[in-house]
Amino acid sequence: MTLTDFIVELFCRVDDAMVDVEKDPRALLWPSELVTLALLHVLHGKGQRAFYRWIDKVARPLFPHVPERTRLFRLITAHQDWADRFLAEPSLIGFSDSIGIELIHPRREGRSPAQIGKKGKSNHRWIIGVKFCPLLNGRGQIVDWDVETANVHDGEFQRMIADYESACLVWTDTGFHRSPKRGGDCTNLVLCQRGQHNFRMVIESVFSGICGTFGMKKIANRTWASVEARLGFASALWNLLTSWATEREPEAVQASLSVAWASF
Repeated sequence: MTLTDFIVELFCRVDDAMVDVEKDPRALLWPSELVTLALLHVLHGKGQRAFYRWIDKVARPLFPHVPERTRLFRLITAHQDWADRFLAEPSLIGFSDSIGIELIHPRREGRSPAQIGKKGKSNHRWIIGVKFCPLLNGRGQIVDWDVETANVHDGEFQRMIADYESACLVWTDTGFHRSPKRGGDCTNLVLCQRGQHNFRMVIESVFSGICGTFGMKKIANRTWASVEARLGFASALWNLLTSWATEREPEAVQASLSVAWASF
């Protein structure tokens, strides 16, 4: 599969999910084109300028009406709610955990009044950034997600877990425990001690894909809305690729993605 074939296949899958979204008569891009570009930016894993140069060099024939760079990313941020169309359905058993995403180097803390990241620990090191917390179903697809600054306790993410009290049990580590003074744990939360229930480690594979393969361990977004858009479309892309893998042989999908990533 060539890179062009990969982009066309991705666009077709996006278009199937957005068939009921109408195009603004003033817009240059169809909604499916905009979402596909947002997903390709996530897969590219680099900054906005590098991605826009790549579009000009490789994919301009497929997207002839791409607007100017800053306008393109303002549109992606403004329509981040479209990424929710690709979230998966919950299953009886779910998993959740958080991972830190660095926004700036710790030495640059406090230099800008517009700084949105806060200092916190991730993988035993200090970062200035945010925490990303997805909720997975039993197939390893993302059902919902939340984001907070890196200094926030994992127990705050129970507000997301509580929304699924009637739908699933959510297995987490003990870092999600919340004291009775702060409201206690929600009824569908299952706290796992270290070394227990290792099937929960499926979430580490998801983190490896989203933060490792997509290059999101450190991102350069400088506004909260753009951070949320990046995480939302990363979740959408993960679900699209995993559902694609269930329809085809894993080896074929891996070969397709290898071609795509090599081209980036």
